[in-house]
Amino acid sequence: MLRKFFPRDKNYVLKEVQSSLEISLLQYLVDYVKVEYLLRFNALGLMDETAERIKQHTTSDYSHLSEFYQHLAAVYRYKNYSDNQLEFIFDGRDPAIKYNEEWTATFRQWAKEFCRHEQFIRAILELTVFYPEDYTPQMAGLRLSTFITRIFELKIDNNKGIIKIRVA
Repeated sequence: MLRKFFPRDKNYVLKEVQSSLEISLLQYLVDYVKVEYLLRFNALGLMDETAERIKQHTTSDYSHLSEFYQHLAAVYRYKNYSDNQLEFIFDGRDPAIKYNEEWTATFRQWAKEFCRHEQFIRAILELTVFYPEDYTPQMAGLRLSTFITRIFELKIDNNKGIIKIRVA
């Protein structure tokens, strides 16, 4: 990463913290989505092929969700830390510890809120549990990008950055 500012710039520290937490938070997200799906759509606990496949699923490959995670991380930085680059923490904690706690709590809260939407649950399961070998993840990825746009009223453009929009 090309650094344009000083090394302790909160944006760099926050990005590093978010990057280091990616695997563990995506694991949390997938596990939460699986439990939410089973509770919501299989409340009686009947073991059909879908429920069995969800329960048996284990993986450590979350590469299909990486772009979604990076977009959520960017939205978090935009919404919470876009005002300035300097921040002094007066309680003596290391900024990385503070950002770690805040980002983890926010990500988990967002995961719970996102799971209220059936399309989100289906997209996550499609990219993890039911991911076929001959499948290109573009459609599920587009659904997740549209989901972020609709929920946060922000569009993430590779050239322009984050753009605030009005969603009807």
